[in-house]
Amino acid sequence: MDSAANRGLVLRSPTGAAYRFDPGALCLELLPTGGPGPLSRYEALHGPADLATWAEQSRLTPTPDLRITDSEVADARRLRDALFRAAAALTRNEPPTPGDLDVINDAAAHAPLAPAIATDGTRHWAGTGNGAQLLATIARDAVDLLTGPLAPRIRVCAAEDCHLIYVDTSRPGRRRWCSMEHCGNRHKVRALRTRRLEEG
Repeated sequence: MDSAANRGLVLRSPTGAAYRFDPGALCLELLPTGGPGPLSRYEALHGPADLATWAEQSRLTPTPDLRITDSEVADARRLRDALFRAAAALTRNEPPTPGDLDVINDAAAHAPLAPAIATDGTRHWAGTGNGAQLLATIARDAVDLLTGPLAPRIRVCAAEDCHLIYVDTSRPGRRRWCSMEHCGNRHKVRALRTRRLEEG
């Protein structure tokens, strides 16, 4: 997923329609796999294969060779929920809780996946990684995002029924929707209907 055209996760709306969502950062790509509280009904990380599939669909390139345990999947869910709450807090101009920061920092303290150069000059990951290394890579990305210049640009989709979080990397900084294909288009359709009713 190196090219801008292919970047982003393919998600499905409640109606089953597929759309592309680019949250702008590796750590935020983990959030659509579920979440804390009521978002737990969207849980997608049930076992090691689920986390490996997520890594394959993420912006990590190339896909790392991973050996993941059930306990590391539980750690991934814990990190994801802490990331969700921390990012959501920043969208409200509130500081993340110390507990959520502890979860992120603990994950970041492990050794991350190690990039390497193959003999043919291409990039790959050194050896077989484990779940802790994958989570360390995600958590370090979160530290960079939450403490960096783009932290004020972390947003929640403007649609009332959407909870997707992204970082607005657009130059003007006016992105409102998780995806123009999905929530942006729904907004345009609703606005058009309202206008026609007012005119009619």
